[in-house]
Amino acid sequence: MTAMRTLPPTKRLLRASALAVLLWTLAGCSGGEKPAAQAPAVAKAASGAGGHEEGGGIKLAPEEVARSGIKLEQITPQAIADTVTVTATIRANQDRMARIAPRVEGRIATLHANLGDNVKAGQTLAVLDSLAVGEASATLIQAQSADRVAEADFKRATALNAEEIIPQKEFLRARSEHEKAQASLRAAEDRLQLLGVSPKQVNQRVVSTFPIVAPFAGTVIEKKVTVGSLASPSEPILVVADLSKVWIEANLGETMLSKVRVGANATVTLDAYPGETFAGRVTYVASLLDKDSRTVQARIEVENKDGRLKPEMFASATIASAPGATGKSGAAGQAQEAMSVPDAAIVLLQGQPTVFVFEHGGYEPRAILPGDKLAGRTIVKSGLTAGEQVVAAGSYALKARMLKSQIGDEH
Repeated sequence: MTAMRTLPPTKRLLRASALAVLLWTLAGCSGGEKPAAQAPAVAKAASGAGGHEEGGGIKLAPEEVARSGIKLEQITPQAIADTVTVTATIRANQDRMARIAPRVEGRIATLHANLGDNVKAGQTLAVLDSLAVGEASATLIQAQSADRVAEADFKRATALNAEEIIPQKEFLRARSEHEKAQASLRAAEDRLQLLGVSPKQVNQRVVSTFPIVAPFAGTVIEKKVTVGSLASPSEPILVVADLSKVWIEANLGETMLSKVRVGANATVTLDAYPGETFAGRVTYVASLLDKDSRTVQARIEVENKDGRLKPEMFASATIASAPGATGKSGAAGQAQEAMSVPDAAIVLLQGQPTVFVFEHGGYEPRAILPGDKLAGRTIVKSGLTAGEQVVAAGSYALKARMLKSQIGDEH
């Protein structure tokens, strides 16, 4: 202290200032306040990757919003019909499907249909060559010849009998032979007809080929043979289906059974055609419960004139719970007020369904409790308030920014 007093006033002031800075630095390093790196993770995530954090939200410049494809939608309660939404699979209409097989074994001579071909009713799909058909046609030719001989003999006997030139028993014998020849001819024609060949095709020569024709107009959805392969009645060679109407098959949980009835209106959506809906009607609800899956099969019939609905495609079906009734919204089913967001607005953050809400100039992640899905939207049971603006498109871009920011902070 004596040395301090002997120093000039200016030097004493500089030394005191240096001592104060040293004490302040030591105090900061000893753990008074938490460093900025220990701030909550949500705030750090919202501040990275091109945006900056202000009030807990992701702030983006207008050009970044446009580049990310972000679109907002104001949440308002709307009248939503009471519905049931289930995942489903498109099937061909089993009532309009033909598994085509020959009536008799034969070898494929020619094929006139390929997979995906649209065919008309009665159109020839294939021509088969069969030994059995050849034998039947030969029998028919013999029967035709025998019938002509018997008929000529009977006509001659009839004329002679009228002149009383021949005994009565000769006339009766000729008539009997004629009747037997006619019976044999009809039997030969019927046998050939049963094999799928018209007797008119047999004209004094043996015919061994016969056509396979389409029973109705439709599309060839299966082809199991090639030219030269052997076809038999036990295995179909082609499958033709009328796809102008398709079935949407779904499995209903036990809790849904009280809401779904035959005749209920339904709306079908597919990932293949985003933004489009296909109207249908429930035509079947099974009477038995599957003991393994604890579900009941239901079927929705949908028009498919343009053929865009392909069998085995996955779909989502929304079924009105009150068939024929109309609520405030004008849709089938009892309407009720609810809030909903587009399906694309919802992302998973740490396993929790989340949407981004635009407030205070930033995009804030908000956990929600989702409800039923219908026509590309999801009902929100809790987590949002009417009037808030939600990111309807571009949520995944915001999620990517948050994840990128978190990864950068960990390093």
